[in-house]
Amino acid sequence: MPHPLLIYGASGFSGKLMTAAALELGLRPVLAGRDERKLATLAEPLGLPYRAVRLADAAGLEAALAEVRVVLHAAGPFSETSRPVVDACLRTGTHYLDITGEIPVIEALARRHAEAQARKVMVMPGVGFDVVPSDCLAAHVARRLPGAERLALGIKGLKFATRGSAKTLVEHAGHGARVRQGGVITTVPPLSLQRAFDYGDGPRQSLNISWGDVAAAWYTTGIPNIEVYFDATPTLRGMLAAGRYFGWFLRTAPWQAWLKANADMFAEGPSDAERARSWMVIVAEAEDARGRRVRARLRTPEAYAFTGACGPAIARRVLAGDLELGFQTPGRVYGPDFVLSFAGVSREDLE
Repeated sequence: MPHPLLIYGASGFSGKLMTAAALELGLRPVLAGRDERKLATLAEPLGLPYRAVRLADAAGLEAALAEVRVVLHAAGPFSETSRPVVDACLRTGTHYLDITGEIPVIEALARRHAEAQARKVMVMPGVGFDVVPSDCLAAHVARRLPGAERLALGIKGLKFATRGSAKTLVEHAGHGARVRQGGVITTVPPLSLQRAFDYGDGPRQSLNISWGDVAAAWYTTGIPNIEVYFDATPTLRGMLAAGRYFGWFLRTAPWQAWLKANADMFAEGPSDAERARSWMVIVAEAEDARGRRVRARLRTPEAYAFTGACGPAIARRVLAGDLELGFQTPGRVYGPDFVLSFAGVSREDLE
């Protein structure tokens, strides 16, 4: 019997949150991943079907996706997992969603636009906190300032990392920060760019980091110069300093293996109580060639809580036929105000 939605990586932290939210929306997803025991433990009490299939098993993955209309991919690092799922989706005509914030992954998917259109498939990465809120806010300030040439985003509130997120961070250790300049993505040294943002408690120093909007916001807004910053906590400053001075060492194969192994020691993710009492704040500033600026601030629930709600909400819209074929970004397809449809989200323009 065909099913509308498959969640791959369902037994992971974000996968579990999205499974719960999908059920609240009236969806009955197929739960999929690599570990049959974990899937059975999750799926059987919920009365949901499950499929254990490894990404290296192209035939098995294709068979699993042939049963569904939309796949919501939640198993990172997406640099390792995205391509085989997308390949299978294009072969089966299944719409593809994921929750990546990895710039190279988003760019790789953008290059498959024509292929996805030809297969009548939508490919939309970044349907979680990475990058829906910031992408919608970027679209909002771009709408307020047509012809903007520069976009800066500041983010405050990231306190937690799951094991999957930690492994993604390890992959990028010591690589510098990605920015977009003149439409082209380039790398700047860690700690080389800093600026202040008002997250609601006065100006706070923030540090340039790599974030999915460096890729996604270009496709959403057309703004050619994009930078993303995080609130300059002591922990972040220390991590970036380590990358600046010891990056060559952290990039070696033995240290990458050791760091990834130790990422498995992270807690699975923030508890219900931690998510409930945490908030995210994003500030966007657009500037045009004449120096005119517009700014806006967005407040959302904690990042993983938002991801858990947002991924299935977009999946439901796709299932209802609300989609555009080819590579797409959330803010471009669903508009600047889409993020305001979620509980606990508010936006204000800053003048």
